[in-house]
Amino acid sequence: MEFYNREEELRLLDDTRKLSGKSAKMTVITGRRRIGKTTLAIKATEGYPFLYFFVARKSEILLCREFIEEIEMKLSIRVLGEFNSFAKLFEYLMVQAQTQPFTLIIDEFQEFSHINESVYSEIQNLWDKHKAKAGMNLVLSGSVYSMMKKIFENEKQPLFGRANERINLQPFNVNVIKSIVTTKVPDIRKGDLLAFYILTGGVAKYVELFADKGKFTFTQMLGEIFRENSLLIDEGKNILIEEFGKDYTIYFSILSLIASSKTSRSEIESILMKDIGGYLDRLENEYRIIRSIKPVFSKPGGRIQKYTIDDNFLAFWFRFIYKYRSSIEIGNFKYVRQIVERDFDTYSTLYAHRSPLTAQRSTLTMS
Repeated sequence: MEFYNREEELRLLDDTRKLSGKSAKMTVITGRRRIGKTTLAIKATEGYPFLYFFVARKSEILLCREFIEEIEMKLSIRVLGEFNSFAKLFEYLMVQAQTQPFTLIIDEFQEFSHINESVYSEIQNLWDKHKAKAGMNLVLSGSVYSMMKKIFENEKQPLFGRANERINLQPFNVNVIKSIVTTKVPDIRKGDLLAFYILTGGVAKYVELFADKGKFTFTQMLGEIFRENSLLIDEGKNILIEEFGKDYTIYFSILSLIASSKTSRSEIESILMKDIGGYLDRLENEYRIIRSIKPVFSKPGGRIQKYTIDDNFLAFWFRFIYKYRSSIEIGNFKYVRQIVERDFDTYSTLYAHRSPLTAQRSTLTMS
């Protein structure tokens, strides 16, 4: 799929790359999985030397060997000596950048927490030591928001205050979605356009999935979601289970109830029979998956508040996929599709739009 939008982010990354020629610069990119962080970082380096390191959960020695192959191929240099720790390899690159400026992209940076957590303090020491002379444009990307926030925003962590720029990549807004879809299908029905926005949530990977396969009608999109081996069936679990850790079942239950219109703390607690105040606070302020809203016509200064899932795709996933997981597990996709088709009009009025509500909906459905 073509590269859409992100002009502001590309401009920031390009400006930072130019400044890194004089002294090293660090940019942190966060955002939920599938949002397009890697694509953005690589797009910003087009025409310039760059290295791309993906931090998989494996031995640090094996990671270093993979990274050395990337260095030799992309920078056309021969790396001599043994590098059994990432810190030693990072220092080698910082020194190399003093005579050969380049961009270093480290993807899923938070995964070092599971490999060797001392990497963060080692990078901090080496960064402070060499950044004044190194022409390195360091781009650090991560999908686990809570961990990335801790690494760079907790003043007790070694990399606190080291980033020059931060980008929290957001889903495509309704105007971008409309531009993408109408470029492919100029006469698309208003209802299908609205469904495209709800079902993708503006997440780049889902937009690409539907667009590349030509799935633009509501029926076609449901067919893509509810089929064997669909990428989207396990998405909610894959995206959130690492964020939540061992308490994921409680968080999933809360999100499932919110998606099913049990949106107040009292309603949720009456069903789960558990105090969920701390969980709601973390979902809103630490994970940024939900947000609190005041009910319409509520008294000014009143304490009553409701919660909504601040991600259209995840709201859909918890309402129709997680809730009917038992039917999906036995391959009864037809049954779940019928439920979606029956309830979608009502559901879309609740989750199709974010504040201001009516403005979002009118933008999508305008002629």
